[in-house]
Amino acid sequence: MDGYTGKILEVDLGTSRLVDRSTDEKTARRFLGGKGLGLKILYDDFKPDVDPLGPDNVMVFATGPATGTSFPTGGRYHVMAMKSPLTGSVGSSNSGGRWGHLLKAAGYDAIVVRGASDTPVYLRVVNGKAELVGAAGLWGKTTFSTTDEITAEIGESASVACIGPAGENLAAISCIINDNYRAAGRTGMGAVMGSKKLKAIAVYGTENVTIARPDEMKEHVKSAIRKIKENPVTGEALPTYGTAVLVNIINGHGAYPARNFQTGYFPDADRQSGETLAGTYLIGKKACWGCPIGCGRSTAVPDGAFSVTRGEGPEYETIFAFGSDCGITELDAITKANHLCNELGLDTISMGATIAAAMELVENGKIPESILHGLNLTFGNAGAMVEAVWMTAYRAGIGDDLALGSLGLGEKYGAPELSMSVKGLELPAYDPRAVQGIGLNYATANRGGCHVSGYLISPEILGLPEKLDPYTTEGKAQWTKTFQDFTSLVNSSVVCLFNTFALGLPDYADMLSCITGWDLDAQELLMIGERITNLERLMINRYGFDEKDDALPKRFDEPMPDGPSKGHVSLLDEMLSEYYELRGWEHGKPGSGKLRELGL
Repeated sequence: MDGYTGKILEVDLGTSRLVDRSTDEKTARRFLGGKGLGLKILYDDFKPDVDPLGPDNVMVFATGPATGTSFPTGGRYHVMAMKSPLTGSVGSSNSGGRWGHLLKAAGYDAIVVRGASDTPVYLRVVNGKAELVGAAGLWGKTTFSTTDEITAEIGESASVACIGPAGENLAAISCIINDNYRAAGRTGMGAVMGSKKLKAIAVYGTENVTIARPDEMKEHVKSAIRKIKENPVTGEALPTYGTAVLVNIINGHGAYPARNFQTGYFPDADRQSGETLAGTYLIGKKACWGCPIGCGRSTAVPDGAFSVTRGEGPEYETIFAFGSDCGITELDAITKANHLCNELGLDTISMGATIAAAMELVENGKIPESILHGLNLTFGNAGAMVEAVWMTAYRAGIGDDLALGSLGLGEKYGAPELSMSVKGLELPAYDPRAVQGIGLNYATANRGGCHVSGYLISPEILGLPEKLDPYTTEGKAQWTKTFQDFTSLVNSSVVCLFNTFALGLPDYADMLSCITGWDLDAQELLMIGERITNLERLMINRYGFDEKDDALPKRFDEPMPDGPSKGHVSLLDEMLSEYYELRGWEHGKPGSGKLRELGL
C-alpha cells in the first residue's frame, strides 16, 4: 500500500498487550486515514453507553496517506475517542508539529488504545518496536517536564504527545500536547488519556513512506507550493503575523466576540492583534514539519507579573478566549494564560470561554462569594483570569467547577444558557450574528461548536475562494455542506486546513493519486469526505443527538448591541431545512437513501 505503512498498533492497557495488525486497503480507500480511519475503527466497536472516563472508552491516534510525504503541511495527526467527557459524543481533535510524521516513520498508520492501566505508563514506539514503560515518576509533571525527560531517555529527535496535570485530574477541557506547544485541543482528549493512566506516547522512526508516482508527485508539489506562496493568506498574512492577523479583520466586521459573546465588537482589539504581538512579544517564527506557511509564533514576556521566558503563541482563538471574551485587553496576561495551558494541558478555547461564562455568572449573582474564596472573577480582571487557569488544571477551589466546561458550569449554577456552546463544545472566535454561514456550521458540526469543521469565514470574510455576503443566507447551506465534507477529507488525509486557502479538491486529487497509486478525482474525494461526515453523524445520532441539538445559544436571537454588525441576529432557521435537504438527512439523521448512496 503506497502512502501507508500497512500496520496499526493495538494497545490494551489493561493487559499490557501490544499487537500489530494490517491496515485494510478497502477501508483505507473508503476512509483514507486520520479522522475517517479513526471513526471507522470506533464505529465497528461502538458502545453507546460507554463511560468516557472508563476503561471501555477507545482512543485512536491516526495518520493519513499524506502524512510524512511531500504533500505540503503533512506533519499532522488526528485523535478520536468513542466518547468525549466534555460533550458526551464522539471525541475528535487534530494537531500539528512533528508527531504525526514520526509515528508514520516509526512504522505505523495508527495506534488504537483500549482498556486502562492500574499505574501510570507511557507508550514508546521506535522504529517498529513498541513497548509500555512505567511512568510513575512522570505522573504529576507538566507537559514540558514530561517531554524533556522522555526525550532525554530515547533521543532529542523523538516526538512526545502527553498530558499534563489537567488531564491527570480528568478536567473535561484538558488536551494532549505534543512537541511542547502543539495541541490536540478540543473535546477533552487529555482526560481520556488521564483516565487510562496513559501519560504519553513517544514516537521516533526513520522509515520513509513509499509513493506510487514520485516523479509526478514532485511536479504537483511544486505547483501546490507555488499556489501557497502566491496566496495572500498563506503566502503573506499568516507567515507575517500568524493567525492573530485575524483580530483586527474580524473585529472590523463586528464579529469579534467580547464579554461572553454579549457583543461582537471590542474597542481595544488592536492592543491584542497580530500586528501588536509582532511589535512586542514576538521573538521568532516556527513552522510544523513539512509546512511552507510557517504561522507559528515564538514569544516571550520579559518581565512583569505575567512574564514568560519562552513559549509559542498565542493563536487568534486563544487571544479571543482569554482576551476579548473575558473583557481583557492585556496581551501579556493572554500570553501567560496561553503558556500555562500548554504547560498544564488545557484547551485554550474551552478554558477561556469557560472563564468568560464564569465571569458572567458572577456578574449575574449566580456564583456565591463563598465559592470564589476571594477570587475577583469579573470581566476585565487579568490576574483573576490567569489564576483561574492553574486552578482548573489542579481542580482547586472554583477550578473544580471550571474543569467541567462552560455547560457543566452553567448547569451547576442554574444558568446553562450562559454557556456559549453547541452540543457541549465551546464556540470559537466568530459571532454568528455577523457571519451567517459560520453560524450554520456551528449548529450542524458533528463534534459541536467548531469553526474548523467548515470554515465559512474563508469565503464570508476573507473572500476565498470567492467573496460571499456574510449577512445573507442565500447559498450558505450548500457552501456549508461542501466545506464540511472537504474538511473531513483534509482531516483524513491528514494535512493542515490552512493549505485549503490556496489549494482545492483538484490539487488534493492530483497529490493523493500520486501518493497512493489510486485514480482519485475531485468528485470521489468529496464523496469520501461526505461518507466520513455521515459516519460521524450516525455515531452522534446513536448518542441521542439530532435536530434538537443542531441549534445555537439563544443569545444569538438577540440583536447585536453595538459595533459594525449592530442590529443583526442569527438567521439559522432560514438555512437549516435546506441544509438537511441537501444532506439527505431527516430530523438531523442520515436517511436510508443517503446511507445506501455512500455505502454505509
